[in-house]
Amino acid sequence: MAEPRHTRVLIIGSGPAGYTAAVYAARANLNPILVQGLQPGGQLSITTDVENYPGFKEPIQGPWLMEQMQGQAERYGTEVLFDVVTDIDLKATPFTAVTDGGAVVKADTVVLATGAVARWLGLPSERHFMGAGVSACATCDGFFFKNRKVAVVGGGNTAAEEAVYLAGIAAKVTLIHRRDRLRAEDILQRRLFSNPKIEVLFDHVVEEVLGDDDPKRVTGLRLRGVKDGVERTLDADGVFIAIGHDPATELVKGQIETDDEGYVVTAPGSTRTNVAGVFAAGDVQDKTYRQAVTAAGSGCMAALEAERYLTGVQVRGW
Repeated sequence: MAEPRHTRVLIIGSGPAGYTAAVYAARANLNPILVQGLQPGGQLSITTDVENYPGFKEPIQGPWLMEQMQGQAERYGTEVLFDVVTDIDLKATPFTAVTDGGAVVKADTVVLATGAVARWLGLPSERHFMGAGVSACATCDGFFFKNRKVAVVGGGNTAAEEAVYLAGIAAKVTLIHRRDRLRAEDILQRRLFSNPKIEVLFDHVVEEVLGDDDPKRVTGLRLRGVKDGVERTLDADGVFIAIGHDPATELVKGQIETDDEGYVVTAPGSTRTNVAGVFAAGDVQDKTYRQAVTAAGSGCMAALEAERYLTGVQVRGW
């Protein structure tokens, strides 16, 4: 194992939250080390047109935006490691992290920005049309389907919220659920069923996403009835998979307080966790908004709070 290295701020994760934290920490002369993880750039690395990130008049590509963020962080002195943190000890300071490449990093503070991963159906056709009509974020991509037909897959709160949101944009929304009743809260179900633009299709599962390749676009879904086995085709220009997200908290499981869904719990209006010197930013602690701009904002907060912690500035306690 390599000789341990020391940093004042270790940032784990390389999405908007991680890179923004790196920019602010580097500009505060904290010489941060950022470990990118398995998916450099996070979920934006597989996002094509980004229209809702402030500062760009025309759509930009998600991978390009993340390259720019990485370059900005490096410009101010962040050391970026293309590696994965496989183990971390948060029981004593300095905290100790070990990477898959064998690096050992001792850190005075840690910013956890490992994000969350959308759950997918696992269909080859779903992956084929990802970014070309298949999405897991209505607020990110709903605008592209203005006055068109879309489908939402799922039966919980996320699916109901996505369907209601899309009904304000699309011409028609079909919610597809594999069971005979929804799991969403009653108030969300009332909004869903009272919307004339939403149709709910119970007891059906998606067998295949249908579409064209030139240009690549979704044209519909092949569905199968759960009870009768009968297949049918549904016309749709887009499909939104809304079966939940899994926060990437396995690394700190049992060391940091998380909620029932696995998201890191932070103090209200803060990125502070229940472990002093450890901060969480972005989708790993945000199950409400899950946007690039809010992740970047919380990354800024985490870096500022880490800097105040290191300099002994008093902030409100946990």
